[in-house]
Parts: sequence; C-alpha cells; structure tokens
Amino acid sequence: MTDTHAPSSLTETQYDEAVRKVLGRVEQTIDAWLEDDVVDIDSARSSGMLTLTLPNRTQLIINAQPPLQEIWLAAKRGGFHFRSADGERWVDTRGGDEFFALLSSCASEQAGKSLTF
Repeated sequence: MTDTHAPSSLTETQYDEAVRKVLGRVEQTIDAWLEDDVVDIDSARSSGMLTLTLPNRTQLIINAQPPLQEIWLAAKRGGFHFRSADGERWVDTRGGDEFFALLSSCASEQAGKSLTF
C-alpha cells in the first residue's frame, strides 16, 4: 500500500503534467455533461485552480499545490488533500479515497443527482 503521508516522488515536470491531466479530465467530463444536458455546471480555470459552480450555486474547488505536490479539493463536505500514488491515481492523505471517486461523491451530493467523473 502507498504511504499517503510520504513526499511525492514526481519531478516538477511530472507533477505539472499529472495535474494538467486531472484538470483536463474534469473539464472534458463537464463539457460532455453540458452537451448531453446532464447537468449545468459552470467551470472557471485560473492557472492551477478549477472552480465548479453547480446549478444551486454551491461550488467545488480543485487547486494544485505545487510546493507540496498535492491536489486539494474544497467541497461542502470539507477540504481534502491528495497525493499522487503512481503519477496517475491521486489518493486522499487522510482517508485514502481516490480523487475522482471522492470528487464524484461530493459533486453528486451538491448537485442532488448521481455524477461520475
């Protein structure tokens, strides 16, 4: 099992690429939902931060933290810090949840409908 408290072993370039992939996947999913009229989520990206505003005006904020090589998620449920397990999977440093699974759960709660990233 990966030690989620250990420092990440990614280079700065690998970290930047991994974060771009995560944020890109989130944006692609939202674009598909908008196209298929699943849910109307507004997304705004500023550098390493992606703010998702749901129809009820609640937000999910995904933020890159380069000095720590983490991705942070702020949701109504709370704040979560994720570290790369292998350059592809991001795992919560406290609960061990995978990033996309927890993001899906938080988005579903806040949107009032089942959403899977």
